[in-house]
Amino acid sequence: QVQLVESGGGLVQAGGSLRLSCAASGRTFRRYALGWFRQAPAKEREFVAAISWSGDSTYYADSVKGRFTISRDNAKNTGYLQMNSLKAEDTAVYYCAGGLIYSDYGGLRQYDYWGQGTHVTVSS
Repeated sequence: QVQLVESGGGLVQAGGSLRLSCAASGRTFRRYALGWFRQAPAKEREFVAAISWSGDSTYYADSVKGRFTISRDNAKNTGYLQMNSLKAEDTAVYYCAGGLIYSDYGGLRQYDYWGQGTHVTVSS
């Protein structure tokens, strides 16, 4: 069993930066791929970024490529999402998720564990 807790959300001006953290409980965290998803009001939850269990491979949605960076520190049982050059359209609740995944990192149903989400609001 893995429990995930996000933090780091908040209000930021367009062009600014935020770093989200995802703290995981359980010794098996290092075996799980980690994903970040977001859900804006009245929209479906969408894939943002993912990282393999080893950290060797990363994946990004086209909308955030070049602006967001996903990383993880397995020794600290923590994942991160560095968000730069934020835009108003990045406003959403951001969720981290974990799963034993080796392909299709962007699929919501691939992930078994989800955090409660953290709000990100970007003002224009």
